[in-house]
Amino acid sequence: MIIITAHDALLIVDVQNDFLPGGALAVPEGDEVIPVINQLTRLPFGVIVATQDWHPSDHISFEKQGGPWPRHCVAGTQGADLAALLDAEPVGVILRKGRSSEIDSYSAFSDNNGIAATGLAGLLAGAGVTRVFVAGLALDICVAATAIDAKKSGFDTLVVIDACRAVGDAEDAETAMRTAGVRLVTSDGLA
Repeated sequence: MIIITAHDALLIVDVQNDFLPGGALAVPEGDEVIPVINQLTRLPFGVIVATQDWHPSDHISFEKQGGPWPRHCVAGTQGADLAALLDAEPVGVILRKGRSSEIDSYSAFSDNNGIAATGLAGLLAGAGVTRVFVAGLALDICVAATAIDAKKSGFDTLVVIDACRAVGDAEDAETAMRTAGVRLVTSDGLA
């Protein structure tokens, strides 16, 4: 059993309407992470952060701009809102990423070039956080990028695998995370 303390942070990645069933870029069974994440938020984490994709309408990742994704999570739209069933009350920080038209930001720590930091690493370190737990959507994209960057930033990093869903093949992402030193755990092993 892993005991959660004030030196632990929970990062809830992109649990937004556009990534849920019926959304513009729906993650299969994405809504199934919400009850698990809501249970996690009741544990005594020192910091709980929720991230949001928060794109301008002409974002480089959109198909119309030559990117790989349909238009999604446009700033200020209902699709960009956190899921209504997500218990956001324990969330102390909301971090909006992917706000530049010219570069995407899968990770909650920096843009995809690794140049523009979000300030999350400093915020966590300043709060005395030494261990980070990551949950959310999508496992194979933003969750994996966030977890790997958390590890690179010096945090002991764990992904709560039953609190995540993938848009594609999760196996490669799980291998990449393990290779980076990220541990995969399940919510029933946390208290």
